[in-house]
Amino acid sequence: MKINQLPQFSTIEPRKITEELRLILDDNRKAIKELLAPGGVFTWENLLQPLEDLEDRLHRFWSPVSHLNAVANNPALREAYNAGIPMLTDYQTELGHNQALYQAITQIADSENYRRLDAAQTMVIKHLLRDFNLAGVALPPAQKHRFAELSKELSQSGVRCEENVLDATEGWHKHITDPYELKGLPEIAIHAAKAAAEQKQLPGWLFSLEAPSYLAVMLHANSPCLRQDMYTAFVTRASDQGPQAGRWDNTPIMQKILTDRLEKAQLLGFKNFAELSLSTKMVSTPQQVLDFLQHLLDASKPKAQQELKELQDFAAEHTGQRIIQPWDLGYFSEKLRQHRYSISQEELRAYFPADKVLTGLFTIVNRLFGVRCTPVESVDVWHPDVGCYALYDRDNQLRSYFYIDLYARPNKRGGAWMDDFCVRRRLADGRVQIPIAFLTCNFQAPVDIMPSLLTHDEVQTLFHEFGHCLQHMLSSIDYAPVSGINGIPWDAVELPSQFLENWAWEKEVMPFISEHYLTKQPLPDELFQRMWQAKNFQQAIQMLRQLEFALFDFNLHIWFDPKYSNQIQHVLDQVREQTALIPVPAFNRFQNSFTHIFGGGYAAGYYSYKWAEVMASDAFDLFLEKGIFDADTSEKFLHTFLESGGSVEPLELFIQFRGRAPQVDALLRQSGIIDGAN
Repeated sequence: MKINQLPQFSTIEPRKITEELRLILDDNRKAIKELLAPGGVFTWENLLQPLEDLEDRLHRFWSPVSHLNAVANNPALREAYNAGIPMLTDYQTELGHNQALYQAITQIADSENYRRLDAAQTMVIKHLLRDFNLAGVALPPAQKHRFAELSKELSQSGVRCEENVLDATEGWHKHITDPYELKGLPEIAIHAAKAAAEQKQLPGWLFSLEAPSYLAVMLHANSPCLRQDMYTAFVTRASDQGPQAGRWDNTPIMQKILTDRLEKAQLLGFKNFAELSLSTKMVSTPQQVLDFLQHLLDASKPKAQQELKELQDFAAEHTGQRIIQPWDLGYFSEKLRQHRYSISQEELRAYFPADKVLTGLFTIVNRLFGVRCTPVESVDVWHPDVGCYALYDRDNQLRSYFYIDLYARPNKRGGAWMDDFCVRRRLADGRVQIPIAFLTCNFQAPVDIMPSLLTHDEVQTLFHEFGHCLQHMLSSIDYAPVSGINGIPWDAVELPSQFLENWAWEKEVMPFISEHYLTKQPLPDELFQRMWQAKNFQQAIQMLRQLEFALFDFNLHIWFDPKYSNQIQHVLDQVREQTALIPVPAFNRFQNSFTHIFGGGYAAGYYSYKWAEVMASDAFDLFLEKGIFDADTSEKFLHTFLESGGSVEPLELFIQFRGRAPQVDALLRQSGIIDGAN
């Protein structure tokens, strides 16, 4: 029997959250104390299963609160969320410092019964004992106390950092009344800006720093002044520079985060936070990460310099402008793409209505993995645009539910991500809990009579996030700590998402995902060929940009020293000496809105995107050899990467799938950076 209780978002009352959370935490503390009553012989059944039950109850309560805070933020909810974070951090620290609990789990690991557990159960125990040590269970009392303080401060600082970026993003708008400034902009962007102005009872057009609005200006606006204004506001968000200088400045918060991370790492015996970060990842040493990133940099930079020269020559020939400013890069790149390949993201947009892409995506995963996605009606959602779906396997067994929230709107965090309400797990009575996932994007919403139309880049984003969802939803593991996306090393967790992006480029799937929103015709073959020819356009430049982020993140967490107040900027400047192709303005404070590492989970781990992309590219190579819908290859991918969760080491899974270790050159070939690209 399967359990599938959907969350009830409308019943969440911000004023009650803190007290309800306190009751759950107190109940958990009492239950754990009873479980650890002296004199017992500890087993999976009498300790680890009940602990998992307690953790699941807590997660199912807090996950909807956390999700609403990200997608429907308001002052009351933010206040309740911020009050809950230190409570949760204190609770988790208490668990990590609970010597009796640690000894009880150690007893299970040392017992005869341990040998009778399956591989997933032993992996759970292995991770638990590792995490106890990383939580400071062996520290003396005074250091445990300091560790607890640092953990709480870090959790609160990360939340403040993300809130500042959200507030800074929403706190700036560009109001335009002169239609001349709109020249070059796509029709959908102009309609959206008009609607945004009308909402605020303003004449003309209103542009924001939300992705659809910002990118439309940076890629298409003929006015360099408009592009410069938008660029300046965007790269100075939450900083001491730009039009909102000092209002939501993250600079002191970032300094504190890095200082606290370093102290926490050193309490545990690590030299720096980078070493601590790698203790739970595939990669074992900082030098291994740096060598990997340097290899990609050495391979990509000459090609990127060539791509920049081509762009400069194009700009000079067509406009007389030889010096390209940062706010010109996207604009001239899009012009060069159109000139060289007679194609643009806006031309493609008409062929990718969001609804068609979504149903096509469901068709693709059905052909690959035999799963069927069906809308669920009359479900409690947080916004009318949100859809809920059930996922069934080829035996018509319900495997999961998932929610999709596609469109940008006020009070919603930017970017795209996957999160979960609950994970697959088996209860003590034998019933199986159904996993439930959230998929969130920030695409342009429908405007007037025009449906939501996606650029092909956005199509890839949707495929990417659904890849994360598939790994969570198709897990066959019955133990929550290693089921779904749980327990997977951070530098492997992007593999299924980057892997699924490849299908957005295949000619065979275009009839599934493309349909002109007016003529209802699929993407013409001639247009597909031009899109395919442009596939690797400026891929080396894009690679350098990602390497800049990864090198900045990792070097910062290796070398950070609290004695230097401006080290964050200094490290970024040093990295840019290797990666930046054109000078970066002195006012640029990109780092202040880099929430991946200052608010999210990518600290000393941003390299993971490229590390996982190597494996994803190499895995996809096998599909290119066998056929993109080859049944045997799809089945093997399902059983290795999608069903195994964190119960098996990722490298072992890759070798099972590919028959060998991953090869870096697969990524470089598929990106067109070295010869041999398809």
